[in-house]
Amino acid sequence: MFEFAWWWAWFALPLPLFMLFLPARKTQQDVALKVPSLQPDTAISSPPVSKKRGITVIAFLAWICLVAAAARPQWLGEPVSVADESREMMLAVDLSGSMKIDDMQINGRPVNRLTMIKSVLHDFIKRREGDRLGLILFADTAYLQAPLTFDRDTVATLLNEAVIGLVGEQTAIGDALGLAVKRFEAKENGNKVVILLTDGQNTAGNITPQQAKELAVNRGATVYTIGVGADSMLVQSFFGNRQVNPSQELDEEMLTDLATSTGGKYFRARDAAELEAIYQRLDELQPIKGEDRKMRPQSALFYYPLAAALILTCLPILMYLLRNLRSRWSLSQSQQKMDTA
Repeated sequence: MFEFAWWWAWFALPLPLFMLFLPARKTQQDVALKVPSLQPDTAISSPPVSKKRGITVIAFLAWICLVAAAARPQWLGEPVSVADESREMMLAVDLSGSMKIDDMQINGRPVNRLTMIKSVLHDFIKRREGDRLGLILFADTAYLQAPLTFDRDTVATLLNEAVIGLVGEQTAIGDALGLAVKRFEAKENGNKVVILLTDGQNTAGNITPQQAKELAVNRGATVYTIGVGADSMLVQSFFGNRQVNPSQELDEEMLTDLATSTGGKYFRARDAAELEAIYQRLDELQPIKGEDRKMRPQSALFYYPLAAALILTCLPILMYLLRNLRSRWSLSQSQQKMDTA
């Protein structure tokens, strides 16, 4: 179906007619401008009436085309149904001091916990097409690094730029979960998911994990917690090598309670392979299907009358240039004939 989006722009069409009511300009009939010519006493004469009428018609047609372009002509296609399906997913990443422990490996190379999380989580973010992602970084307190957005590249970039100790050395799990839940939109049928990655226990913050859990339950948010860190690590000391548990501070009981109370699940990531497996399981989360929305494809057509207006505006100039070239060519031919005579 054809229509004008701004149909009221057509009210500007009669504006050039107001030029007829302007007072006429006074002229002196006995004054003529003398210019060099083959006939010295020839004065510039005004254009013929027919030429004036032609220019007026062209100008009026160009004005009609401009008004038509300003009215935004467009073609509306047939209505199509678009399903409103998406997830709102907040990623909460621990940046406390313990995240710098080198008990992880990537391609056989030892790395710290945050580097491993960045490496695996980057691919997870890339696969979240159609979902709104947000990023929260927490240590002594929680900070919103990226609000919920469809721009996955920006979220991945902000995650890669995070450094350990940026927001302190302790772990405020309650603040991180509370901030993540508060950032969700107030939609009853929204699929609100929080993925919280940490390697310790709650040691800082203004909100306890219990309070944050109650807030998540009331808001209908599903929390998936991931405990990061190896179970054993070889440490070299003055007395020789010995095995230690670098994850002994990990509060698995609290993380499990946060997840199961909200309908989520607690995962244990002891290495990169386990973390990748966890993300693959999270990929299986089914989005909640919202109400279908009716949309009509729109095709803008304003550039057609705009192009016509441009052509009509340039037409008198082209005609003048052609006429001038033809006059010079005729004058040149006449001069050649006089020289050969």
